[in-house]
Amino acid sequence: MFICLSCNTRSLRTMWFIISLLIYALFSPCVQGANDLTVKLEQGYVRGYIDPDGGFYAFYGIPYATAPTGDQKFKAPLPGPIWQDTLEAVDNTIICPQNDPFKVISKNMTIKEDCLIANVFVPDTKEKNLPVVVYVHGGAFQLGYGNLFTYKRLARSKRVIIVTFNYRLGPHGFLCLGTEDVPGNAGMKDQVALLRWVNQNIAKFGGNPEDVTIAGYSAGSSSVDLLMLSKSAKGLFHKVIPESGASTAAFSVQTDPIESAKEYAKLLNYTGTGSIVNLEKYYKSLSYDTLMSADVMYRRDSVFLMSPCIERKKSKEFFLSESPDNILKSGAYPKVPILYGFASMEGLFRVGLFDEWKQIMNDDFEAFLSPDLEFESDDQKRKVTRKIKEFYFGQSTIDNDDIYGYINYFTDVIFAYPTLRAVKLHVEAGHNQIYLYDFSFVHDELPIIPHTNIRGADHCSQTNTVSDGFLGTNYTNSKLEEMRTLTRSIWLNFITTGKPIPEDSELPPWPPVGKNWSPHMSLDLPLSLRGSLLKDRALFWDQIYEEHYRQPIPPPAAQHTEL
Repeated sequence: MFICLSCNTRSLRTMWFIISLLIYALFSPCVQGANDLTVKLEQGYVRGYIDPDGGFYAFYGIPYATAPTGDQKFKAPLPGPIWQDTLEAVDNTIICPQNDPFKVISKNMTIKEDCLIANVFVPDTKEKNLPVVVYVHGGAFQLGYGNLFTYKRLARSKRVIIVTFNYRLGPHGFLCLGTEDVPGNAGMKDQVALLRWVNQNIAKFGGNPEDVTIAGYSAGSSSVDLLMLSKSAKGLFHKVIPESGASTAAFSVQTDPIESAKEYAKLLNYTGTGSIVNLEKYYKSLSYDTLMSADVMYRRDSVFLMSPCIERKKSKEFFLSESPDNILKSGAYPKVPILYGFASMEGLFRVGLFDEWKQIMNDDFEAFLSPDLEFESDDQKRKVTRKIKEFYFGQSTIDNDDIYGYINYFTDVIFAYPTLRAVKLHVEAGHNQIYLYDFSFVHDELPIIPHTNIRGADHCSQTNTVSDGFLGTNYTNSKLEEMRTLTRSIWLNFITTGKPIPEDSELPPWPPVGKNWSPHMSLDLPLSLRGSLLKDRALFWDQIYEEHYRQPIPPPAAQHTEL
C-alpha cells in the first residue's frame, strides 16, 4: 500500500510537471532549447536557431507585412500573414524585385513579389528588455536587401537586439503619381510597417519597444533621416543613426515625381501621352522584370529618379506631405539623439567614372548639377555653373591632377553638404542632441586612389567598420580590427545610452554639435575632437542653396480626360 501510494504520488508529480511545461509552452512568449529559440507572436509561433559560431539566435524571413499585388502593387503594405504551424525562421534568401547593375546580389537569393520580411538577431543571454537597433539597408532606393550588411559582432556583444528587413525598391516602392492606386512612398510605408511590427513584437524576443534606435546606411541613412520627420513613424523610435545620407539630399526626395515617372518610363521605351492617367495605366501593365529593368545608377545629376516623394495631403495615409527643409525649419518633429556623419571621401564611389566624366565635365558641367537647383535664366545658370566648377577645379581644364576636386564634388553634392545642411537646420530649430562626425580612417589594404599615392575613406566606410563588412571586402589587419572595436563601442554606447562616449571614458569627450558645424569628432586612430566640419565647403553651398533651392513638389491631381 505504501509503495503504491508512492508510485501514484510520483506519477501525479510527473503529470503536473508535464502539464506545467505545456502551459508554459502555450502561454510563454519565448521557449528556449539547446540550439533553438521559439517565440510566440500574434501571427503564430516562430523558431530561430543559434548562429553556427554561437552568441545569438538568428530568425530569418519573418513576414512583417504583405506586399499588395496586381493593380494594387504600388499601394501601402497590408497586414502580415497568420500561420498555424510553427514558422521555421531559416530562409535568408528572400529579396524584393530589383535591378542589380553592380552584381552585388548573391545568386542564391530569391526575388519574390511578397518580399516584406524581417530578420531578428537575439543575443544568447538571460537579460531581457534589451535595447533594439533596426538597420535600414542602402542601395540608392533601387537595390539591396536586409542582410546586405550583417551585424553579428554587434549581436555577440549581448547588449542589443538587431533587426534587418526588406522594403520595396525602385518604381515598385517609389513610383509617385498621387493617385489612389499609386500615391507614392510604398517603400517608406513598408519601413513604417516594420517599425510598427517591432513595436508590437520585439518584447517577445526580449527587446524593449521603448528603446529603439533606427540606423541606416546610404539610402537607408536617408530613410531613417526621413522617418524622423514623418508623423506616421512618431513614437516608434528613440534614437537615430544616419550613416552617409540625409533627408535634404536631392536623391532622397524626388524634386518633381511626375517628371521622374516620365523619365523612368522613357527608359522602358514608353511612348504614351505622359498624362498621369496614361502613366498609371502603363506602369500597372508592366511585369516586374520590365518594371525594374532600367539602370539609373550612373546618372550625372546624382539622383536615381525613383525615391521618396512629397505626397498630396489628400492621400489616405501619407508618409511625407512637406519637404524635409520645411519640416526642419518648423521644428515640428521629435528631437531625439542623433549620431550623424559621413566618410571623408564619399565621392570615391564615383571614381570609376572619372576617366570618362572628366571630359564631359569640361564640355557640359551643367549636366552634373542637382535637379534641386533652379535658375531664373539660362545666363544665370551658366554663371552659377561656372562658379561651382571653379570652386572645385579652378579655371583650368579638368585633368588627372583634379581627381581630389572630383571626389570632393561628389562627396559634397550627394552626402556631405546635405548632412551639414540638415545639421544646421536642426541646430537652428533647437536640437541639442546631435553628435557629428567625419569618418577618415584608412588602412593599408584599401586601394590607392587613381592618379594619386594615397587611400581614402570611401562611401559608407563607417558602416563597413561597424558591420561585419561588405561582400568582397573582408579585410583583416590589426589596425582595422582596432578601429572596428573602437567604432562598434561608440555605436553600442549610443544605441544603449544616447551618447557616443561615456562620461567616465578615457576617450576624448564628445559634446553635441552647435553652430557652424562645431564641434565634430574625427573618427580615426586616435579619435580627435575638432572644430567646424568642412566649413568653407558648407558655406559655399549654403549661398548657392539660399539663392537657387528648388523645393520638391507633390504630384498634381490627375485629370481624367482620356478615353
